Amino acid sequence: MTEGTEDLQNLFRAGTGGQRISPPCAVVIFGASGDLTSRKLVPALYDLSLAGLLPAELAVVGVARRPLRDAEFRDRLRDAAERHSRGAPLNPRTWESFASSITYFSGDLADPATYQGLKRRLEEIDTQRGTAGNRLYYLATPPSFFPVIVHRLGEAGLNVGGQPGAFARIVVEKPFGRDLASARELNRQLWEAFGEEQIFRIDHYLGKETVQNILAFRFANRLWEPVWNSEHVDHVQITVAESIGIEGRGAYYEEAGAFRDVIENHMLQLLALVAMEPPINFSADAVRDETGKVLKALRPLSPSEVGEWTVRGQYEAGWIDGRPVPAYRSEPNVSPDSTTETFAALRLFIDNWRWAGTPFYLRHGKRMPARLTEVAIQFKPAPHMPFSGHDTAALEPNLLVLRIQPDEGITLRFGAKVPGMAMRIRSVNMDFLYGSSFLTPSPEAYERLLLDCLLGDHTLFTRADAVEASWRFSMSILEGWRSTHEPPHPYPAGTWGPAPAEALLERDNRRWRRR
Repeated sequence: MTEGTEDLQNLFRAGTGGQRISPPCAVVIFGASGDLTSRKLVPALYDLSLAGLLPAELAVVGVARRPLRDAEFRDRLRDAAERHSRGAPLNPRTWESFASSITYFSGDLADPATYQGLKRRLEEIDTQRGTAGNRLYYLATPPSFFPVIVHRLGEAGLNVGGQPGAFARIVVEKPFGRDLASARELNRQLWEAFGEEQIFRIDHYLGKETVQNILAFRFANRLWEPVWNSEHVDHVQITVAESIGIEGRGAYYEEAGAFRDVIENHMLQLLALVAMEPPINFSADAVRDETGKVLKALRPLSPSEVGEWTVRGQYEAGWIDGRPVPAYRSEPNVSPDSTTETFAALRLFIDNWRWAGTPFYLRHGKRMPARLTEVAIQFKPAPHMPFSGHDTAALEPNLLVLRIQPDEGITLRFGAKVPGMAMRIRSVNMDFLYGSSFLTPSPEAYERLLLDCLLGDHTLFTRADAVEASWRFSMSILEGWRSTHEPPHPYPAGTWGPAPAEALLERDNRRWRRR
């Protein structure tokens, strides 16, 4: 056993106290020949198995149209796990045990016969592996397949457990629709076959250890809650910057754009965790009640406000890490006159007692100078400074930065006296780093989320009302952009976005944080 393998097993055992072990279950992955399965889902399941969090009575059934033998499918997944698992190099004994649970089922996802055959296969697996009739269906397909898969599962009676008392659950990947109407329709289609308690709408951002730490940081420490409000906070910035481009996803990105791809889901969920009221406990309903209230309290923008307080951008050719990169319009499967945004920034307000009048600034972009996801909470200046202006010329307001990735951790900026005879004060930083503080690797997001699905824990999954509230706010922006027909502002790759994004904050006498 390698040192990395021991660390991974010790991490899970220490973090779970031996209590969060999955029940027997058959995990059925639709779209099993795709990239999500090989890069994320199977490596995550293997790492859970390596950590002792999956029972021997577990089966993985890959479903896709492509004809493959079980052995061929397993070999492909082994190669993928070698590349993407945190437990690599693979432990031969653990992999062989895990691989023995994997089978492949070929079929047309629109054909009712596929689901009748799948039902028989699952009944055989119940007998052979003792999976107890429990089912977890994972939709790792393009969204266009969601309605037909859900309908066929219900039609075949696969929307209930295979034995009395057994569960059937379904995991839906984002995007949850592309607008409010399609999100409502997707919810309706899901509810035709499954109850809300069976549905897990997965957003991998919520599975990140550092995102979950926002809840621990806020509610496990008395220090912060008294100042976590509009009386003390000047403004909040949430940044999701990516140095990569669209990575061959031109066709998808032309339909989605930066706002739908990241802001409408990931960033609004981050905002909800930062702004939520303390839940009465850490149960799924209590947490989701409070995050849902935040999303419902987002103030929609009028058409005139969309033009004033939002910015769209699109990257041009430039330089990233010393190498030239092409413009968005030169990427494969992108229209040469595309008006799709690769950058978006906005100012928004939360109309509730805690945050009334406090602006939240969000920005996301592709081909920016660095990969960076963080929440920066800037506090108001001290109400009275007894020091002279010369003494505090280098002093900045207090700042709390929650770093999601990379360099995961927390930074607090505060004022301190400079050593010497004079009273001079300047800002200094206090840093907490995950890596140096805990000395153990954090689980990947899909490990945590898959285990929660198997356990039936909805805490980190989006509820239907929150999906609709997020889209309701987002539609005010998307419709405003559509009505103006203004093209996105160009910005060179390798920069922090177009100039109007800087002006967005300058009009409020503020500026974007720089790393």
